[in-house]
Amino acid sequence: MNFKIILSIFIFFLSSVKAYAYLDPGTGSMIIQALLGVLAAIGAYITLYWRKFKNLINKIFQKKKDS
Repeated sequence: MNFKIILSIFIFFLSSVKAYAYLDPGTGSMIIQALLGVLAAIGAYITLYWRKFKNLINKIFQKKKDS
């Protein structure tokens, strides 16, 4: 099934037709701005949950002290 999906995507991108559309520079900058916003959101998400993840890993691999 995985092969069918990859083949379908490959055929989809190979069968192109002319769009006769115009993209002005403002559209390109909007696309870049949206991509940068997505990257910033991913970075913020990782930063917020990094401490929780680090504490979890430390709890799992923490050596027990002999008292």
